[in-house]
Amino acid sequence: MSTVHACIDPGVREFVEAQHMFFVATAPSGDGGHVNLSPKGIAGTFVVVDERTVAYLDVTASGAETIAHLRQNGRITLMFCAFEGPPNIVRLHGRGRVVSLHDAEFAHWTPRFDELRGARAVIVVDVDRVSDSCGYGVPVYAHVGERELLPAFMERKGAQGQAEYRSRKNRTSIDGLRAFDDDPLPAVETPDDGMSRPAPRST
Repeated sequence: MSTVHACIDPGVREFVEAQHMFFVATAPSGDGGHVNLSPKGIAGTFVVVDERTVAYLDVTASGAETIAHLRQNGRITLMFCAFEGPPNIVRLHGRGRVVSLHDAEFAHWTPRFDELRGARAVIVVDVDRVSDSCGYGVPVYAHVGERELLPAFMERKGAQGQAEYRSRKNRTSIDGLRAFDDDPLPAVETPDDGMSRPAPRST
């Protein structure tokens, strides 16, 4: 049976905070474009802020579909599944926004997270619907541990290396939408006078 909750009540909060991973779904507006579904599972990067708000740290990676879709229309769903213990699925529907590492507000959010390596943004979700369902079809898995790969990989790149990586991988979505284009692009040489100028910013 499915239950709609009035908010992120204590029972729902306890469940979502206990899960080692969750899934994020977004999509572009209109009939075209690709629906995106991303797994999130780095320990210390998700928090319940209050009965209507959650947030997670968005780590630099090879795509930026969630950011692109949120900047276009704001729609987002987070899903948490019980892979251990009693079966359960919780979905948090809402509107998300992107707090970039270059935004002044970013410093307000970072103390909430235990893991910050490679961060490019915080995704803040204003939750307007909270529901759970049986989860009888979800297999039972044992949690072995963290992979300890992505944050360490980004840490080795350093701040400049991460920015360069994002400029190559994250500036647009697979559908050509603006994604993470917040980093200043490196200067490029003009062929006529050799003067440096910033590369054009995507729109």
